[in-house]
This record gives sequence, structure tokens and C-alpha cells, in this order.
Amino acid sequence: MHDIGLGGWSLYFLIKFFLYWRDYIAFHALENLAFGAFLLLPVESRFGRLLRNTVAVFTGIVLFYHDTWLPSPKRLFSQLDNLTSFSGQYLLELAMRFMDLRLLSVMVLLWVGYLLASRYIRVGFLVMLTLATLAFLYSDEEGGLPGASFPSGTLVTEARGTLETETPAAPSSPSPEDLQNRLDRELENFHQTERQRVVPFPANEQPEFDLLFIHVCSLSWDDLEWAGLKEHPLLASFDILFTNFNSAASYSGPAAIRVLRANCGQPSHHDLYQDASTSCYLFENLKKAGFDMSLYLNHDGRFGDFLKTPVQKRGGWHADPKPLEEVTVQQHAFDGTPIHDDLAVLSHWLDKRRGDGTPDATYYNTISLHDGNRLIGKGADLDSRENYSLRLHRLLDNLLAFFRMLENSGRKAVVVLVPEHGAAVRGDRIQIAGLREIPSPAITRVPVGIRVFGPNIRHGVPQRINRPVSYLAISHVVRELLEDNPFRKGELDLEKLTRDLPQTRFVSENEDIVVMQYNNRYYLRLEDGQWTPY
Repeated sequence: MHDIGLGGWSLYFLIKFFLYWRDYIAFHALENLAFGAFLLLPVESRFGRLLRNTVAVFTGIVLFYHDTWLPSPKRLFSQLDNLTSFSGQYLLELAMRFMDLRLLSVMVLLWVGYLLASRYIRVGFLVMLTLATLAFLYSDEEGGLPGASFPSGTLVTEARGTLETETPAAPSSPSPEDLQNRLDRELENFHQTERQRVVPFPANEQPEFDLLFIHVCSLSWDDLEWAGLKEHPLLASFDILFTNFNSAASYSGPAAIRVLRANCGQPSHHDLYQDASTSCYLFENLKKAGFDMSLYLNHDGRFGDFLKTPVQKRGGWHADPKPLEEVTVQQHAFDGTPIHDDLAVLSHWLDKRRGDGTPDATYYNTISLHDGNRLIGKGADLDSRENYSLRLHRLLDNLLAFFRMLENSGRKAVVVLVPEHGAAVRGDRIQIAGLREIPSPAITRVPVGIRVFGPNIRHGVPQRINRPVSYLAISHVVRELLEDNPFRKGELDLEKLTRDLPQTRFVSENEDIVVMQYNNRYYLRLEDGQWTPY
């Protein structure tokens, strides 16, 4: 029994049906139906068939890529310079992550099943019927939202640093277009509200303590859970631990700008790369409050122009990082450059502070957990996903050891640990492990901790904050510490510090990609501007 003209392309569509059914890809039903119809066009001449087959192969590849969740070709081309700097070892590791043995086994079974079934039934006819049915069912739907039901928009106002929400009654069956417009309005309202939020710092406060911001690349709650380290004693040591903090970005550049502009509300990704009010720059305002400023990196800061663009140009930093030539190298990065040991860097910082009585605000950026890193010594033969648990355990142990050193030094200091984003070490059906193009909750929900160090200071009951917050919450706590100096009182009132924390709803962004929480669900907007449930 012969097919109706699709031939081996029937297997192409069967594979897509399976991947779509298992949520590994999206599916653009109308475009796939049009492609199927093109394959059925009768062509008499040999040259015509050759031309059609050539066009079909090219179109099939492009359409398959279009149906995946992979970054757009535009995005890939914009990242070519970065990709060419990856080591060959790391590129091979990334390629192997696409090789899922279970999926490959299913593909083989589909191929064998197709060969057997095509002897007895018209597989091509069934494929075209399925394509037509899917195109008909989704012809009025936008962005793959068949049958979704949304409440009406949430009205957001600011009151005493928190976000109050009011959800009016929703129509029973809003149209798909109305649903799209509603989510667009929600996002626009969020950005408008965030532009008006600011945490002002007092000037000339003559602070009596150091401030150390440790900005960690590639650490989320999901990564901690994957590595079995959610109960590490470092996390229990913080006076304040935010368990529902959204870093709002899944790449280092925008994450650095966001933390360095932490005094203002959450800007859109586009606005990150525009000039901002001087009131937004965290360290500039700390300088006005009486701090000196120091910059430390445990890497060279060249990849992605990290030092010059996000930190110095857009983050408002006007100094170069402190030299670390004599500090121990612990790893080699994905591009082969050295990464200094975190405990050695922080010990170096503490040694410098011992001889200086002027309060200092320091920004330290570490990439010890970045995907693609290779260990030196133990674990050197492991790839970066295999060694992630080792690297994470070492980092947490190093930070805990540093905390003990800082405590024993008797120096007055406040340490803020804030990750840039997660490592996506687990991955999901939409993104392979290590891919962070879509800023999902598993990537941008990160553990943020604040700890106060100093002799003869009484600590209150540690606070574990589960309210949805972002960078404004950090600025709020820092301001409270400046205005109500606990070292003068000898007591740390943690409940007061966290009483009026500004809350921030979950919105995470990359260039042209948004993930937003709405009515207890997450929705994804890709470059085509259409929203889909995540």
C-alpha cells in the first residue's frame, strides 16, 4: 500500500507529533500543514522533483528549528563572538547534552513502526489529516493557548513599600486576543509602577561598618536542590534569608546591572541599557553615604565585555578591579581563562580591610559555578555538569569559612550574598541543562542572604522571608542599617529591618523574552510577542 506523496516525510511529522505531545517542542500547526501541502504538489520533471526536494530539505530544517524552544537565529548570530571563545572541550560537552538516549530510542521505534505501518495503512493520509485537524483547532488561537482561561488584570499600587493587588471579576470566556492584550497590559503596568519606585539612601551618615556584596554566578534554589545542598549550614547562618527572591535575569550582564541599580524598581531589559537616574546606582549612593568603594572579580571580566559594559558603563562603577596576581587559581573557565579561589580572594579582601579604618562598600563577582568550568586537581576529569556539586559544595564551604574568619576578626561588616541567576543544571523539556535563554523560575528564583558581623552585638531571631521580593528589598535593608545603626545600639532588630520590605511580583526578562507570574501561573512571551503558559 503506497503513501499519498509524503514518503519519508511522514516520519518527520510523526517525530514532531511525539515531541509536541511530550512538550519538548512547540508546534506551529498552520505552517506545518502548508509544508505538508507543498510536499504533495505533483511535479513531473526530474529537475522539478530535484528542486522541490532541495527546497523541502531546507524548509524542513528551518521549520523544525522554528518549532523548537531554541534561541532564534538572530539571537544565535548575535552570540557568535561569545561562542567562538568557548573551548573545544566545552563545545563538545554542550553538543552531548542534546543527545538524549531515551529520545533517540523513541525515534528508532517510530522509524521501525512507520516502516511496518506503511505496508498496511496510508500513513501520509493520517499525517495530513492530523495536520489539518490541528490547524483547524488552533486557527483562532494565538501563541498556543487553546482553551486557556485567564482572570482579568491585576491592579497594582504601592503602599508603604509593598505591592497591594486587587483582582476584579473576570469575564467567563474572554477571547484569545483579549487574553493576549490583558497580559501585555499587565507587563506594561508592572514596568510603569516599577519606574516610580525608589529606596533613597541617607547621605553623609558616617557609617561604622563595611558592606560586602558577593554576587554569585549560577546558583538558584533549584540548583541547590539538584545538588542536595539546600540544608548546607551556610544558609542557616544568615540573619535574613530571602527564599522567594527573583533575580529577574538569567545572564550575568543584565544581572550585574540590576544589582548595581538596586535602589530603583525593576526596569525592563531594554531600559537596563539606557541611562538611569543617579538615585538608582547602589554604590554611587553608598559613596555619598560615606563609604569608600572596592571592586573584586575572581575572573578577568572580559567575556561578554562584563567589566566594561554591565559593571562600569551601565552599573555606574568608575574604578578597575583590585589586582589578584598572587591569589590562588582554583579552576579554568569555559574559555580557558583562570578563576581564582573564592576563599583566597575574600581572605585577601579581609587582610586589606584590617589595615584600613575607613568603611568600605565592596562588590565581589564570582564565576566559580559558571557552566563549562573545569576544576584543577580533584575532579579535573569531570565535565562541568558532573562537577557542579563539587564546585557548589566548595563555594558554600569557602563562604562559611570566610564568615568564621570575619567573625573572629572582630571587624564590623554586613555581607550580602546575592546570586546573579541559576545554573540551569537540571534543565527541563524546553531548555537543555545549562541553557538559560528563557528566564524560568527555576533559574531566576535564587537564595539571597544578609548577615551582620561585629563584636558584642545581640542578634535577634533569624528571619526567613517568603514574600516575593527582588533587589529593592536588599536596598531597603541596607538603608535601614544605615539609618538605625545596630553597632551603636549593640542590638540587631531583624524584625524591624524586614517589617516593611518592598515586594515585587515575579517578572523575569532577557532580550525579547519574558516570563511573568500571573494569577499563580507562569506565562512565557517569546520574540513573536505571543504569550503561552510555561
